[in-house]
Amino acid sequence: MKRVRAHTLAATAAFLMLSIGAAAQAQSMKIPKPSDGLMPNPGKGKGLFATHCASCHGADLKGSDKGPPMLHKVYEPSHHGDVAFQLAAARGVRAHHWQFGDMAPVPAVTPDDVAHITAFIRAEQRKVGIQ
Repeated sequence: MKRVRAHTLAATAAFLMLSIGAAAQAQSMKIPKPSDGLMPNPGKGKGLFATHCASCHGADLKGSDKGPPMLHKVYEPSHHGDVAFQLAAARGVRAHHWQFGDMAPVPAVTPDDVAHITAFIRAEQRKVGIQ
Protein backbone atom coordinates (compact mmCIF):
# COMPACT_ATOMS: atom_id res chain seq x y z
CA MET A 1 0.00 0.00 0.00
CA LYS A 2 2.80 2.42 0.90
CA ARG A 3 4.65 1.56 -2.32
CA VAL A 4 1.57 2.38 -4.48
CA ARG A 5 1.07 5.62 -2.57
CA ALA A 6 4.72 6.60 -3.06
CA HIS A 7 4.46 5.95 -6.81
CA THR A 8 1.26 7.98 -6.98
CA LEU A 9 2.89 10.86 -5.12
CA ALA A 10 5.97 10.71 -7.37
CA ALA A 11 3.82 10.68 -10.51
CA THR A 12 1.75 13.59 -9.22
CA ALA A 13 4.88 15.57 -8.38
CA ALA A 14 6.36 14.90 -11.82
CA PHE A 15 3.11 15.98 -13.48
CA LEU A 16 3.03 19.19 -11.45
CA MET A 17 6.65 19.98 -12.31
CA LEU A 18 5.97 19.50 -16.02
CA SER A 19 2.82 21.61 -15.78
CA ILE A 20 4.64 24.41 -13.98
CA GLY A 21 7.45 24.27 -16.54
CA ALA A 22 4.97 24.45 -19.43
CA ALA A 23 3.13 27.35 -17.80
CA ALA A 24 6.38 29.24 -17.23
CA GLN A 25 7.42 28.65 -20.84
CA ALA A 26 4.03 29.85 -22.10
CA GLN A 27 4.26 32.97 -19.96
CA SER A 28 7.67 33.81 -21.38
CA MET A 29 6.51 33.22 -24.99
CA LYS A 30 6.50 36.49 -26.88
CA ILE A 31 3.33 37.05 -28.84
CA PRO A 32 3.78 39.18 -31.94
CA LYS A 33 1.92 42.45 -31.61
CA PRO A 34 1.13 45.15 -34.15
CA SER A 35 2.47 48.67 -33.65
CA ASP A 36 0.90 50.76 -30.92
CA GLY A 37 -1.91 52.88 -32.32
CA LEU A 38 -2.23 50.87 -35.54
CA MET A 39 -5.72 51.03 -37.02
CA PRO A 40 -6.13 47.72 -38.88
CA ASN A 41 -7.41 48.38 -42.39
CA PRO A 42 -9.47 45.64 -44.10
CA GLY A 43 -8.79 47.19 -47.52
CA LYS A 44 -5.05 46.94 -47.00
CA GLY A 45 -5.55 43.48 -45.54
CA LYS A 46 -7.32 42.32 -48.69
CA GLY A 47 -4.23 43.00 -50.81
CA LEU A 48 -1.92 41.45 -48.24
CA PHE A 49 -4.17 38.38 -48.04
CA ALA A 50 -4.08 38.06 -51.83
CA THR A 51 -0.28 38.22 -51.80
CA HIS A 52 0.52 36.03 -48.80
CA CYS A 53 -2.47 33.84 -47.96
CA ALA A 54 -4.78 33.25 -50.92
CA SER A 55 -2.62 30.58 -52.56
CA CYS A 56 -3.55 28.23 -49.71
CA HIS A 57 -6.70 29.72 -48.17
CA GLY A 58 -8.34 30.67 -51.48
CA ALA A 59 -8.81 34.08 -53.08
CA ASP A 60 -12.44 33.88 -51.91
CA LEU A 61 -11.37 32.72 -48.41
CA LYS A 62 -13.12 29.40 -49.05
CA GLY A 63 -9.95 27.32 -48.92
CA SER A 64 -8.14 25.27 -51.53
CA ASP A 65 -6.52 21.88 -51.83
CA LYS A 66 -3.59 23.38 -49.83
CA GLY A 67 -5.36 25.04 -46.91
CA PRO A 68 -8.60 25.49 -45.00
CA PRO A 69 -11.30 28.10 -45.51
CA MET A 70 -11.21 31.24 -43.40
CA LEU A 71 -14.98 31.55 -43.87
CA HIS A 72 -15.67 28.68 -41.52
CA LYS A 73 -17.10 28.69 -38.01
CA VAL A 74 -13.90 27.15 -36.63
CA TYR A 75 -12.17 30.49 -37.31
CA GLU A 76 -14.76 32.62 -35.54
CA PRO A 77 -13.20 35.04 -33.03
CA SER A 78 -14.36 33.06 -29.99
CA HIS A 79 -12.49 29.96 -31.19
CA HIS A 80 -9.47 31.43 -33.00
CA GLY A 81 -8.91 34.91 -31.66
CA ASP A 82 -6.88 37.51 -33.53
CA VAL A 83 -3.73 36.51 -31.65
CA ALA A 84 -4.01 33.04 -33.25
CA PHE A 85 -3.42 34.67 -36.65
CA GLN A 86 -0.36 36.50 -35.29
CA LEU A 87 1.07 33.28 -33.89
CA ALA A 88 0.29 31.30 -37.05
CA ALA A 89 2.11 33.76 -39.27
CA ALA A 90 5.09 34.04 -36.93
CA ARG A 91 5.50 30.42 -35.86
CA GLY A 92 3.38 28.30 -38.15
CA VAL A 93 0.69 25.91 -36.95
CA ARG A 94 0.53 22.18 -36.44
CA ALA A 95 -2.44 20.64 -38.26
CA HIS A 96 -5.29 20.20 -35.79
CA HIS A 97 -8.66 20.96 -37.43
CA TRP A 98 -7.95 19.97 -41.01
CA GLN A 99 -6.04 17.38 -43.02
CA PHE A 100 -3.87 19.81 -45.02
CA GLY A 101 -0.73 19.29 -42.99
CA ASP A 102 1.15 21.86 -40.94
CA MET A 103 1.18 25.53 -41.87
CA ALA A 104 4.68 26.92 -42.20
CA PRO A 105 5.51 30.36 -40.75
CA VAL A 106 5.10 33.29 -43.12
CA PRO A 107 8.17 35.42 -42.36
CA ALA A 108 7.37 37.93 -45.11
CA VAL A 109 4.44 39.36 -43.11
CA THR A 110 4.91 41.69 -40.16
CA PRO A 111 2.62 41.84 -37.14
CA ASP A 112 1.12 45.02 -38.67
CA ASP A 113 0.45 43.11 -41.92
CA VAL A 114 -1.23 40.32 -39.96
CA ALA A 115 -3.45 42.85 -38.16
CA HIS A 116 -4.60 44.21 -41.53
CA ILE A 117 -5.14 40.68 -42.90
CA THR A 118 -7.11 39.72 -39.79
CA ALA A 119 -9.29 42.83 -40.15
CA PHE A 120 -10.05 41.77 -43.74
CA ILE A 121 -10.85 38.19 -42.71
CA ARG A 122 -13.11 39.35 -39.85
CA ALA A 123 -14.99 41.72 -42.18
CA GLU A 124 -15.56 38.92 -44.69
CA GLN A 125 -16.62 36.54 -41.91
CA ARG A 126 -19.23 39.01 -40.70
CA LYS A 127 -20.66 39.18 -44.23
CA VAL A 128 -21.44 35.44 -44.06
CA GLY A 129 -22.74 35.53 -40.48
CA ILE A 130 -19.62 34.46 -38.60
CA GLN A 131 -19.42 36.64 -35.51
